[in-house]
Amino acid sequence: MSLTRRTFLGSTALLSFGLLAGCVGDGGSDDGATTDDETTDEPTDTTDDLPDGNGTDDGTGGTRPSGGPGISLVGVDDTPDVPVEHEIEITEDLATEDHPPQVRITLTNTGDEVVEVGEGRTVFFQYVSDTTNDLIFLPADGEYPAEAGCWRLEDHIAVTEEYRILSLEPGESRSELLNLYGVAQSEDEEASCLPVGEFRFEADFATGGLSGSADDDRREATWGFSLTLE
Repeated sequence: MSLTRRTFLGSTALLSFGLLAGCVGDGGSDDGATTDDETTDEPTDTTDDLPDGNGTDDGTGGTRPSGGPGISLVGVDDTPDVPVEHEIEITEDLATEDHPPQVRITLTNTGDEVVEVGEGRTVFFQYVSDTTNDLIFLPADGEYPAEAGCWRLEDHIAVTEEYRILSLEPGESRSELLNLYGVAQSEDEEASCLPVGEFRFEADFATGGLSGSADDDRREATWGFSLTLE
């Protein structure tokens, strides 16, 4: 099966979203009661010891702002044998009422010639779901049917079936910001917001030979990464 057809099939699968309602609960941590040298029969009030906003443990002994869940990278693939290189950066690690988790994907031409890359959206993980179809990355500059704070899609999103070709000069880099949403659930599924756990994302793409140049310049590759929500 050709890459173009697989890309189209992947895009078509994104149209099967359902409906959902719900919201993310605030994360919280309990510091516990402090122990003094002098004991008393009355319980100690430790409310003032909690951080502002009743934050959550950030995994390093500190706290992060109220909200959740938060994302962390747990694995990134090596660069395949093609003349472009991916990088991923977490720009918003925590889901809040103002924004969902967010990453930046950067693509760089590491060769010494102009290179064509396709499909131009998939290579930046736009409209790409994880391997279990629980989460999806969408362009950060778009507006989508999702409740603020919950960030699970509530309705269908139409994705045009086209093959876009990106051209990069030698050494040129381009970046795209992506927001992470929950895929809409079917009516018979229990409503929830962003799921927690480990999730794998990968994208098939091609370089060279995409707009009439020699077919032997064409290379196909897969690159991906894994992240956790907790």
